[in-house]
Amino acid sequence: MPRALEQALALIRENRPESIDRALALMQNTVYSFSMKVCGHREDAEDTMQDVLLKSIPYLAKFENSQALTVWLYKVARNRCISSHRGSRLSRAKNLSLDELMPNSRELQELLKSAAPNPEAALLNTETAEHLRLAVLKVPPQYRMVLVLHDMEDLTTSEVAQIMGLREGTVRVRLHRARLFVRQRLAKLSKARPGTGLTLHVSAEEPRQPRCRRLFAALSDYMDGVIDDAMCDEMDRHLHDCQPCQAFLASLKNAVSQCRSYRPECDSEHAERLRQQLLPQYQRAVAALGKAHAIAANPHAS
Repeated sequence: MPRALEQALALIRENRPESIDRALALMQNTVYSFSMKVCGHREDAEDTMQDVLLKSIPYLAKFENSQALTVWLYKVARNRCISSHRGSRLSRAKNLSLDELMPNSRELQELLKSAAPNPEAALLNTETAEHLRLAVLKVPPQYRMVLVLHDMEDLTTSEVAQIMGLREGTVRVRLHRARLFVRQRLAKLSKARPGTGLTLHVSAEEPRQPRCRRLFAALSDYMDGVIDDAMCDEMDRHLHDCQPCQAFLASLKNAVSQCRSYRPECDSEHAERLRQQLLPQYQRAVAALGKAHAIAANPHAS
């Protein structure tokens, strides 16, 4: 769950003008960042931010916990992004198969020749951020939304399932294929850079594709620690003995780390003007809610 939305709800409960302004700012940045990742156009992201915040005003004082606010806000933002004209043209609906996302022997050998990427050092400069933006926008929409919600917005599998109306198992499948797709696109867009970390040397032995395929299908569950102990032990042993798979796992971790580092921010002046318009509306909504509660508590009062 995004920390920003937990903070926003705590600020809303303080019910002071300055606290409400800070809460709205946190929500603005959350919705804008999400929309930019999904739609890729600043105009769409700003329109979504404004539309979602306007719709949220009557409900903000009613949320009892931050998870409820999180799921509601992302559902509204997701629906708005789907209806966005420009966003709907970014890519066609397409099913991704595991086979087309698995590396071939040549790619694995190329990974072995390069220095293993360091996922912890995947800081995005202007060029790599643009490569990532383009790669994410090429992910088919039904997979992209899961990737953005889980890896780029830091939501849990359960929260993503609630927002998307999917089973958790379906979320995990789509997430893994989206990650593989982004890794593949980044490999094509970017030249390998010398990096820090262990250099893996090429083995004369051809990668053991039949044995590796099962590992490739479960890599995301392995990375996220949501795999059963027996399968985890099997994968540990396989990775220990298989340098091509070690190199591929490092490459996939690096792609996921880049996704998590991408944080587009909205224009502060535009956002501030919007908050100035929203604050009086929020105060009126709170007053109306208080009046409704008073009437409900004492329906016979004049």
